[in-house]
Amino acid sequence: MLKFSVVKKSGNSKARAGFFETDHGIVETPVFMPVGTQGTVKAVNQKTLEEIKAQIVLSNTYHLYLRPGTEVLEKAGGLHKFMNWQKPILTDSGGFQVFSLSDLRKVKEDGVEFKSHLDGSLHFFTPEKVVGIQRSIGSDIMMVLDECTPYPCEYDYAAGSVKLTSEWAEMSKEAFEKSKPFYNYKQFVFGIIQGSVYKDLREKSSVEIIKNDFDGYAIGGLAVGEPVDVMYDIVDFTTDLMPEDKPRYLMGVGRPENLLEAIDRGVDMFDCVMPTRNGRNAYLFTSKGVLSMRNAKYKDDFSLIDDECDCYTCRNYTRAYLRHLFVAGEILALELASIHNLFFYIKLMRTSREKIIEGTFREWKDDIVNKISLNNKIKTEE
Repeated sequence: MLKFSVVKKSGNSKARAGFFETDHGIVETPVFMPVGTQGTVKAVNQKTLEEIKAQIVLSNTYHLYLRPGTEVLEKAGGLHKFMNWQKPILTDSGGFQVFSLSDLRKVKEDGVEFKSHLDGSLHFFTPEKVVGIQRSIGSDIMMVLDECTPYPCEYDYAAGSVKLTSEWAEMSKEAFEKSKPFYNYKQFVFGIIQGSVYKDLREKSSVEIIKNDFDGYAIGGLAVGEPVDVMYDIVDFTTDLMPEDKPRYLMGVGRPENLLEAIDRGVDMFDCVMPTRNGRNAYLFTSKGVLSMRNAKYKDDFSLIDDECDCYTCRNYTRAYLRHLFVAGEILALELASIHNLFFYIKLMRTSREKIIEGTFREWKDDIVNKISLNNKIKTEE
């Protein structure tokens, strides 16, 4: 089993600081995982990821299966060697593609039929096959195949999805236990709790998924369009149902304030494309709110991007220069903005951990969230 320890709990919230151990290193929590869907974090190289203290990255089973394919990954000795990243990797199962590529798939009782978004070829993912693909990838943590429901979602559909996800989880755990790692290190497997915004279904899913005794548990099916207060309520409700001695992972979330509020509600792990995707589109997360770097007001603004940030981008370049790069269509703009946003997220997690250990997390969190909300309101009004 994955060794996970909680070293400190917040006195006035559900926030907790901990760590888990893999053969590729120890990961301290709370933790944000940069998304490297196809074996790369877009516009950021692996050395830079280490420099900004990324502890673990996320890649995607569906995409790596299609390209470069399991044969190439096995010849390379697994994804770690293929991408030259020697820290932990978590792989999503492809379940989110069941949701996001709805026009290219058919959900059946024994799996999902995908039409490749690359060439239209048909592929069938069963829970067992997804485990096998992740053995070929060699990720430290693999996710089971699940169905992520949309929002809004009818109760009956969500109930059917919970039933399907529970059946697939059991099949996945059995396949995991019957197979062995391809490479000379341990792999672990997490289950995923579904149920849309219905608390009785979340409770049912929690019971059915947890009985499989996975190494950790994820909350799936949120940040898909539901109001943010509903998301927080479901997270708060669901973490109460999850084991204290296993990592809790909120999938695909979100904005900085979303992460802080979820930590307050007992979540340990996060991933989201937002910092890199927003960065590539000239939106930077800062202590002063979100900055749109294409804005003409930065044309001759020679101040630092964020004077409270000490990342490579903020130490070396001005707002005027970064705006110039975006307006000129220079690739360096994508790199510098992505580095900054990832650093901002990772530092936010590191500081959250420090505040939990100090016993001041709730007060610090409330101050940061209020500051972010106020500054974003000001930017919008401007």
